[in-house]
Amino acid sequence: MSIKQQVMRRGVRQFHRPTGAAGHLAGWVMGRRTSNVARNRWAVHLLDVQPTDRVIEVGCGPGVAIFALAARADQGLVVGVDHSPVVLAQAARRNKTAIGTGRVCLVNAPVERLPVLAGPFDAALAVNTVGMWPDPPGRLVDLGRLLRPGGRIALVSQPRCPGATAATTAAAADELASGLVRAGFEQQRVETLELQPPVACVLATRGADRE
Repeated sequence: MSIKQQVMRRGVRQFHRPTGAAGHLAGWVMGRRTSNVARNRWAVHLLDVQPTDRVIEVGCGPGVAIFALAARADQGLVVGVDHSPVVLAQAARRNKTAIGTGRVCLVNAPVERLPVLAGPFDAALAVNTVGMWPDPPGRLVDLGRLLRPGGRIALVSQPRCPGATAATTAAAADELASGLVRAGFEQQRVETLELQPPVACVLATRGADRE
């Protein structure tokens, strides 16, 4: 592997698990890149969050979607979970006011060890993180247990691999949809945002017969 390839791989790794100064820079980029902000705000809009909703975002990063969720759930609660203290610190600064009023809570934890949270939640969100989870179907089952019957979930994917196209996005959406079916979610639909490459959002609801 060339030095250039090693540097690029380390850079990509920081977007997956931000640490140190490089992780701080990755979080800064995620919080300000125009396409990333548009993708997060679009996903929040599709999730149709109501004023009194309780919402959880897994892999909340620097808190862009958390900010948009809290603006909608202004009488509810928004919980952001991320495994990186570096980006959680950025999320805390971005959402300082809502945290101060108790409308936003940030939790440092990996998705495979979600802490006991005050539920049930009305909605759940994950933006470009499912592909990095260990055992995604198992994690989706975990999220389903945190949602009330009929609770909504939105999984977003914008493939970032070199040469990604609309076909790449469609394949990613199919994989997310299959995972939701295996985890017992219902009433699925797919929405697309025309960025480069396109963004897919797979929405579904928790079945009433789940344990």
